[in-house]
This record gives sequence, structure tokens and C-alpha cells, in this order.
Amino acid sequence: METQTQAIKKKTNIVTERMTGAEAVIRCLLAEGVDLIYGYPGGAIMPVYDELYKYQDKLHHVLTRHEQGATHAAQGYARTSGRVGVAIATSGPGATNFVTGIADAQIDSTPMVCITGQVGSHLLGSDAFQETDIIGISTPITKWNHQVTKAEDIPTVLAKAFYIARSGRPGPVLIDITKDAQFGELDFAYEKCKGIRSYIPVPDTDPNSLKEAAKLINAARKPMIVFGQGVILGKAEEELKDFVEKSGIPSAWTILGLSALPTAHPLNVGMVGMHGNYGPNKLTNECDLLLAIGMRFDDRVTGNLETYAKQAKIIHFEIDPAEVDKNVKVDVAVMGDVKRTLAQLLPLIEPNSHQDWLQEFKDHDTIEFDKVIKEELYPTKEGLSMGEVLRGINEETNGDAVIVSDVGQHQMIACRYAEFTKSKSNVTSGGLGTMGFALPAAIGAKMGAPEREVIAIIGDGGYQMTIQELGTIFQTKVPLKIVVLNNDFLGMVRQWQQLFFDKRYASTEMVNPDFVKIAEGYHINSKRVTQRENLQDAIKEMIESKEPYFLEVCVEKENNVFPMIPTGASVSDVRLE
Repeated sequence: METQTQAIKKKTNIVTERMTGAEAVIRCLLAEGVDLIYGYPGGAIMPVYDELYKYQDKLHHVLTRHEQGATHAAQGYARTSGRVGVAIATSGPGATNFVTGIADAQIDSTPMVCITGQVGSHLLGSDAFQETDIIGISTPITKWNHQVTKAEDIPTVLAKAFYIARSGRPGPVLIDITKDAQFGELDFAYEKCKGIRSYIPVPDTDPNSLKEAAKLINAARKPMIVFGQGVILGKAEEELKDFVEKSGIPSAWTILGLSALPTAHPLNVGMVGMHGNYGPNKLTNECDLLLAIGMRFDDRVTGNLETYAKQAKIIHFEIDPAEVDKNVKVDVAVMGDVKRTLAQLLPLIEPNSHQDWLQEFKDHDTIEFDKVIKEELYPTKEGLSMGEVLRGINEETNGDAVIVSDVGQHQMIACRYAEFTKSKSNVTSGGLGTMGFALPAAIGAKMGAPEREVIAIIGDGGYQMTIQELGTIFQTKVPLKIVVLNNDFLGMVRQWQQLFFDKRYASTEMVNPDFVKIAEGYHINSKRVTQRENLQDAIKEMIESKEPYFLEVCVEKENNVFPMIPTGASVSDVRLE
């Protein structure tokens, strides 16, 4: 009996080619322009890997050492290249090992297509060997997922997967393909998806919202911008810069928005959030207009919602209607693609210069520098600080490097002190806060931007969660630079224990191995620094290396990251000590 798909192809005179479902998967990836995938083979996905073997000259596969590593590498690749990252794994534990990376990609809006193998369709629901309901498991953490049980459905489903992953607010998609669908045959033809009924990736912009926004902006005396990753995802960096410079509005960033505006820009006033800068946090509750551009009012940014910017009118530039009024009630919602909405708003605003207001940020900067930054970047104590390591990296890279940070104290230090001149330069796990993210993500980041220097900044705790990916670096020879800031603690948890749990350091002190010997076991050039006088030369040697390089810096064990907003406190309650 003729299927609906076959009937459509016959009716539209589409030229087809007979092949297996497994080969169709590879051909779909090539049709979408994919040339690099990350994965780990296994029984249920073996037919696809067998076909992949035949296409090695067109589609490069990177064998990670763990499936979680494949998803993080695909994330890193997507974040620096702007393309869809692709990861592939087998069923059962292979698929469940994808879960952390998929959840991370979902909350951080990273475009990714994950393909998993599955047991034969006749075995579904029978608790067969390595059968797991990955569709049920991944439904809450994917933008879309789908199980394929027939070979003929593969082209249509994968076309939808790539369209959904990259369109509108990006996100991860998971496609689960049964083994019989991989072995089965179909008449293959591929047509890229250009739209799906009832799915509206970019909402229409109400012209009145632009007029209302312009009216508020032109009347404001103390306006403030907070921009997030939506600017980078929307490729709206130039539009943001033009808007900031014409309006003269001081502009702060979320950690995922970092690098959308050059660090040294005179209207860039720093980071908001729990460990953000003193000025933008304090003055959030003093501005009369808050413009949120491509950010989602995460709790780490807002602190106590009951006291967040209550005195201000709020304009929210957003592509996802679900984010509007979700956490913070706004006065004007400017819906649509931020690249377009900022360009449309620009002619409606008057040129301005808020010098007195900007000076308030500078005054707060002076206070923060004297109480926090000076000692972090130019320490007088004997022990090394994390901040001086970042300062040394800035001096050697001139702000041109991609910094991939893990999660913890070092992440906040990296976001606070790394200097950037280009967009897509800060890669980190924002919403999920995934320890172990940085090492595999940096592999993908370097492959996504091979012309750029990529440096992973990792703590001793997170490093050991995915340390096996040193094997991937060894096998691929990707010239990644790895910096482990070793304080022999789970530093961020220890800081909280010190400040809020009377220094009861429960299960946070680390007994670490010899990291240099481990790296040398993977034939990676390595060095350990314990003295200040050796630091800059070691950083210089690392940056100048054309090969993978591992640098361990032993830093002060009990340094804390300030400023800090305690959980549940107002942004006005930011602490400097």
C-alpha cells in the first residue's frame, strides 16, 4: 500500500533515491550543512555509525569519552559558530547520559539536534536490553522531540528538527530512531523545513509598542539597559551598539550577554546579578526606566522580586511570549526579532547623553575597585588570586580570546574580569549551572571557531567531573588551552558555608590528584604554577603554544568572590565584603 509520503513525492515529481534509514540520517545531516558531529557508538545506533563510516570525507565525527561530553561539545560548537550543534548516541544509558547537556541547552537557548538509537519498534515497552523511554524523559527539557519508527519518516522529521532547533528562540531537539527504522528502506528525498503550522518562531511586532517604548526612553532621566544572550542569538550586536550610543544609556549585562558589547565600551557598566558589579546592581533600584533586551529576568539577576526595580518603568524586548510578565511585570513588551526591533526603534529615539547618571555608575565603580577589585587583580597577599590569573590572560590575548568557564567561583571571576572585544566570546553554563561543562564545551568551542584562541577556565571540582575528555583532546589534537584554578575546595559551596553556615565545611574540601601527571599521561604539554613570579611567563608560554596545553594554578584556598547578593536579598543589598 502506498504511504502518504510516497504519494506526495509522486504527485510533486520529487526525484528519490532508494536507501536505508541509516544512510538517510547521514544524508539529512549533510543536506543541513552539518560537517561535524559529536558522539559515542553503541548497539542501537550502530547502523547509523556504519553508514557514517562511508561518509568520513564529508562528515567528521568526534568520539568523546562520555555521552555527556558529546552534548557539551555540541553546545560549545553552537555557541561560537552560531550553527546547530549535533550529538549522537545509542539507546538506554547512552541516551540518558545526554540528559544533563540537553537540559543545559534548553535553559540557555542553545540550538542542538540530538539523535539517539532505540530498540526495535516491536520491542518498545517490553523493557528490552538498553531500552529507555528517552522521549518521556526528555520531553520537559527539549524544545521538541520525536520518536521515529519507520524509515520513510526520517527526512521529514529531521528537517523539522533542524528548523525548530535554530528558529525563533533556539533550543535542543531530540530525535529517537528505532533500530528497524535504521535498517528499513525508503525512497529518499530531502526538503528543508521552512515552516510548521501553529508554530510561530518570531512573533509580530506591534508598531504601537515601539512608539510607547520610544516615548518612555525619550522622557527618562535615569534609564538603564540590561542585555542578555538574546542579543547574541539574534545577531543584533551592531544594532545594540547603535542603540546604546544614540540613547546614551548605561548598559549592563547578564553572564550570557557578556561580549555582545565590547568590555571597554564607555557605556558598558558591568555585570548584574549575584556576583555582578556594585553599580549596576545598586542602581537597578534607582533607575526610572529599565530596558531588558534579550534577557529573561532570571532569579540570579533579580534577587528578591518583591523589591526589584519597583520604582522603574520596564520595557522588555523579547522573542518568546512565554517570558513576558513571567517573573517581572513589564510596562511595554516589544515582541519580535531583537535585531529588527532595535533597528526599528532607533529612528524614534532622540540622541541623548546621561552624563550625570553615568557618573553615578563610575562613582560606584570606584568604591568597588577600592574594596574588591584592586586586591583581586593586584593582590598584596602571598597567595595567588583567581583574578590575577584572568588579568594575565587579558594581557596576553588583548581581549580576543574565547573564554569557556565551568561553574563555581572561577566562573564568576572569569565573567567579572575577562575582557572581550568580540561577540560569542564568553561560553559558560548559565541557567543550569553544570559543573563539568567547560572541558568538553571548550573542545566544541574551538572546533566552532578554529581561528580563535580558546581558553577553558575550570575549578578543580568541575574539572574532575569530565576529566576523561582529555582523551578526546589527545585523539583530535585540538589546540585547546586549559587552566585549572586549584584551591583544593568546592569553592563556591565553601564560600556559602563560611558566610551562612558558620564555617562548617561539610564535604567541600578536595583531596586532588596530580593534575599535571594526568595531563602528561594524555601527552598534553603541562605546567603547574604556585608562585606569582612564575605566573605571567607560564600564561605566555601557554598562549604561544600551537598544541593543547594544560596549566594548573594553585590559588588561595579560602578567597571569596565579592560583590555578592545573598539568596533572597534585594539587589540593593549587594555586599562588598
